[in-house]
Amino acid sequence: MLRPLQTAILARGDQVYWFLEGNEVDPKHLKPNEQRWHSVAEVIAWQPDAVFVPGNVVPSFIPGLKVALFHGFDTGKRKSEGNKGHFAIRNCFDLYCTQGPSTTGRFQELAKQHGHFDVVETGWAALDPLFTPMADNPYLSQDGRKTVLMCSTFSKQISCARTLFDTVKGLMATGEWHWLIQFHPKMEPEVVQMYQALCASMPNAQFVETDNVLPLLTAADVMLCDTSSIVLMYLMLQKPVVTFNNKMPGPHLYNITQTDQVHPALTEALTHPADLMQGIRDYTESLHPYRDGHSSERVLAAVDGLLAKGTSHLKAKPSNLIRHLKMRKKLGYWKI
Repeated sequence: MLRPLQTAILARGDQVYWFLEGNEVDPKHLKPNEQRWHSVAEVIAWQPDAVFVPGNVVPSFIPGLKVALFHGFDTGKRKSEGNKGHFAIRNCFDLYCTQGPSTTGRFQELAKQHGHFDVVETGWAALDPLFTPMADNPYLSQDGRKTVLMCSTFSKQISCARTLFDTVKGLMATGEWHWLIQFHPKMEPEVVQMYQALCASMPNAQFVETDNVLPLLTAADVMLCDTSSIVLMYLMLQKPVVTFNNKMPGPHLYNITQTDQVHPALTEALTHPADLMQGIRDYTESLHPYRDGHSSERVLAAVDGLLAKGTSHLKAKPSNLIRHLKMRKKLGYWKI
């Protein structure tokens, strides 16, 4: 997710170090040429100019400008919770680099309300490679059959994986399409094992575990999903998505509610119905209008601007003693 930004930083002659925290981040995905700090003490000693975070929080005791980059689009999973979810302000960041008009306005309102961070619309740096021609994609269909990419979120209440298992199994058995299956890293192990075994038994199916979903997105002709943010990434390619019980259906989605609707929905979506494709165009223009693959450069320009300007115009961040004590305990760092 941060690699496009790393590429842009290195291209202009600056340095990048990774700091990985938590069991959900697997160091094996780092490449041999990627540099990493193993402790908070090392990070602090390095004195970074900026800290880029795709998550929700960052410790205040780590130096540098704190930049929020987001780990996905706003899917509306938690719309009923006001400013929680995608729009939660946890008093950690100096700069929010927003993805498009549909979220920028709300963050600008929050910036006026709180006063301790700036907002710049840059596009989502993680998507830069999506708009760059991809050579030697290993997931492309080799026999002319259309490819269905099935993805699912890990939240049991909205995940389609269990509910659609028998349906997907039956569709795979027909051999009509090539199938790629990719789930959120937090998906239940039991569900993962079910689909791994299924794909292993089908010559036209592949279960993919990867830290880079972009080749999967570009290889697929249609997506089958639920209410995962990967849906919105896929829509950037102007391709159709069939969703199962999506929490925020609209003209940009082919949403269904019954398992027997999966096959006819996928079949029709693959014809690219005019109203569906227009809905996708309208939706993505508001969500993420940038198609040039240079959102990383816009992020760096926003950071350079704030570094040059300074943060004296911003209010002091509210002290959240409990949160920061928890972060210190989690990281094992107690120095002042």
